[in-house]
Amino acid sequence: MSAPIDTSEEVLSGEAVAIDALPLGFLLRALGALIDMLIGYAIFVLWLFLRNWLVNEGVLTEATDRIANIASMAVSFLIIPITVEMLTKGRSLGKLAVGGRIVRVDGGATGFRHAFIRGLLGVLEIYMTVGSIAILSGALTARSQRLGDLVAGTYSQRVRTPKLIPHVPMMPSELAGWAQIADVARLPDRLARRISQFLASAPQLVPGARARVAQELLIDASPFVSPLPAANPERVLIAITCVRREREFRALQNSDRRAEKLTGRRVGV
Repeated sequence: MSAPIDTSEEVLSGEAVAIDALPLGFLLRALGALIDMLIGYAIFVLWLFLRNWLVNEGVLTEATDRIANIASMAVSFLIIPITVEMLTKGRSLGKLAVGGRIVRVDGGATGFRHAFIRGLLGVLEIYMTVGSIAILSGALTARSQRLGDLVAGTYSQRVRTPKLIPHVPMMPSELAGWAQIADVARLPDRLARRISQFLASAPQLVPGARARVAQELLIDASPFVSPLPAANPERVLIAITCVRREREFRALQNSDRRAEKLTGRRVGV
């Protein structure tokens, strides 16, 4: 009997379709919140320096100073975080730094209501308690949600993905001479894609499976390759891919040259 699938952490859309989305980890979430918290404190400290200057210049009286202090705290710790979250669709500077974004629990984009609830409770759990309540809540919830997330129905989704390194095979040196006379023009596009996919994933395969798949692909390609070199199957597949790529590149160049003659304008490949 197969093991039951745990769906407790699935994100479901409004149509009850599971969405492949991962929550941001607790440590990254905490780092992003720390960055945002330090930015909020930095804005408030800048106001304190400005306030001292305004008081010394006589611009602020005792009464207006109290009002300005309350307004500065509201702007630094409430209005700015809410505004930034609204304008960036859930991505503050801290979340940009760690690769996260605030979304609804169903995976949809957040709105003003979500940002307002998160910002209002954030004053308590982040700024008034130096993040201690947010840390405790994040450590005890599966998606590292703080109180504001739990009330607003949101969580921090991971949106940063690793950069893909393009796989560009190089012609094996021992098959360079064969490549000058090889004919691979009849190789079907579907088979060529299978070969390219195999070469891209080959380093992740175990040696036995890697050799077996290479041999099977070479057998499939052999009717369309002339002459067929006697070499390691995977190396032959690499050479076939390189020859095909070079021929296609030359065909594009020739097509561009013909287009230039007809239109009188330069066309880049």
